[in-house]
Amino acid sequence: MIEEIQIDEAVRRLRPDFTVLAICAYGLSNGPTDDRSREWLAAAAAQAVPTDHEKVEAWRAAYRAFGAKPQRTRPSVDALVRRMPLPEINLVVDAYNTVSVRHGLPIGGEDLRRYDGAARLIRAAGDEPSEEALGDPEIGEVVWRDDTGVTCRRWNWRQCVRTRITEETVDALFLLERLEPLSSDELAAAGDELSGLLAAITPEVRIESRLIG
Repeated sequence: MIEEIQIDEAVRRLRPDFTVLAICAYGLSNGPTDDRSREWLAAAAAQAVPTDHEKVEAWRAAYRAFGAKPQRTRPSVDALVRRMPLPEINLVVDAYNTVSVRHGLPIGGEDLRRYDGAARLIRAAGDEPSEEALGDPEIGEVVWRDDTGVTCRRWNWRQCVRTRITEETVDALFLLERLEPLSSDELAAAGDELSGLLAAITPEVRIESRLIG
C-alpha cells in the first residue's frame, strides 16, 4: 500500500512545500499506556514547540488557504501542544504523539487492517462518504481518504473512528506531514525517532518508509 499513496495535484498547488513521510509498521504488539510511554510523553511535553511557533503557524496558514478557520478546527499539532499533560491513549499512539509535539509536525496514525485501498490526500468534491461523527467535507477542503471514504477531515484535524489505532492494532500506517519551515532533515529525524519508539514497543517490528511530495 505504501507505494500507492497519492497527493492530489490540487493539494500540491495549494501548498507546493508539502511533503509526507509515510511509515508502515508490521507486526506491532500494542498495548495500554505504561510507565515507559508515560516517560516519553512527559519528556516530549517538556520539549514541545510553543503554540506560536512558526511550524505551527504554517499549518494555520494552510488551513486558511482552503477556507478553514484554524481557531475553530485546529491542526492536529496545534491542538496537541495545547493539551498538557499529553493524553495517554495506548503505546503506539503515545509514541507518535511524543514525536509530533517534540518536532512540531502533524502525525496521523491508521490501522492498516481497517484501511480500504490506498491513502489519498485530495481536495474534496463535497460528496465523499464520511462518518456521521465527522460530518460531510466541504467543497475544496483538504482530506485524507481511502476507497470507503474520508479517513481524516481538514488535512489532519479529526480522524474517523474506523481506522483509529487501538490496542488491537497489529499493522499501522503513519503519515508525518511537513510544511516549511520544518526542514527535510528534521522530517527524516522525526521518522527515525518514531521508528525507534515502535521498535522499543515491538523489537521484531518490520518497518518500511516512503517520502512523498
